[in-house]
Amino acid sequence: MSLITRTLSAAVLATALTLPIASTANAAGQTVRDGHGTYHTQDQSVRFGYEIIDGLKIAYREAGDPAKPTILLLHGFPTSSHMFRTLIPDLARDYHLIAPDYPGFGASDMPQADQYDYTFDALAGVVETLLERKGIDRYALYLMDYGAPVGYRIFAKAPEKVTGFIIQNGNAYEEGLREFWDPLRAYWADPNEETAAPLRAFLGIEGTKWQFTHGNRYPEAISPDNFWHVQYLLDRPGNQEIQLELFYDYGSNLAEYPKWQALFREHQPPALIVWGKNDHIFPADGAYPYQRDLNNVEFHLLDTGHFALEEDGARIADEIHDFMGRL
Repeated sequence: MSLITRTLSAAVLATALTLPIASTANAAGQTVRDGHGTYHTQDQSVRFGYEIIDGLKIAYREAGDPAKPTILLLHGFPTSSHMFRTLIPDLARDYHLIAPDYPGFGASDMPQADQYDYTFDALAGVVETLLERKGIDRYALYLMDYGAPVGYRIFAKAPEKVTGFIIQNGNAYEEGLREFWDPLRAYWADPNEETAAPLRAFLGIEGTKWQFTHGNRYPEAISPDNFWHVQYLLDRPGNQEIQLELFYDYGSNLAEYPKWQALFREHQPPALIVWGKNDHIFPADGAYPYQRDLNNVEFHLLDTGHFALEEDGARIADEIHDFMGRL
């Protein structure tokens, strides 16, 4: 197979995985648009919708009965709501689930870096607006990677709306930022082409594949669909500049950590920690400190890596069922 054929095949696969009318929907039966930007599958298990927020099409996955307890699923870098594609059906019978794609990720619009404020404040604001549009005012937060600074900003503004935390490799403590973060710290201190170079290199296919496979018990069992479709999105013109903007703004989270920790102590939301202990990006050093500030913590370290759902999705779904049943 030629390089051109392989590239086109990857592009077709990635497009099918991210468009609102997706192959996932068609596999379940006929796809129907309801006139409100939402696409329904025949069995109604997962709905692919969007809202126009600040002029941008913000895509989301949704499932379950809105009258049941809601779980807001917040994805990490460099993926999208796609990371929850198997978890959502596992939980949809008992819970209402909504998983947005941030601007620049997944099926949401991707304005260029000089046309949009790619900051964690902005991403959190988009999610808050989506919740308002959907009439969702009580929810548990699933926090993973970038989902943690997005979700904790939402929590800080309205802690009374949050019923609990489901924390999966989502950091809120400086202890959790170890040697992996040294190149990012250099970029925070002096953003220039030299300090950006190792970060740009990390946005290539080898870095993406490493994120999905490093620390896993059976890396050969991780579907390559994950990193091929993510890489297609990362390789869109201008997306590297977007990721560099967010890499830089991640440094702003460190000043927020003490504020979030104080809110944890004050409001004491129940927490379920399901953490891939072999994650080199967010190691288990970042999981333990939650127990200092939160009194009601169910703590599980899993023998897997960064994207723990890929290897331990069934276990995590079971733990969420048990946790949510006690809220």
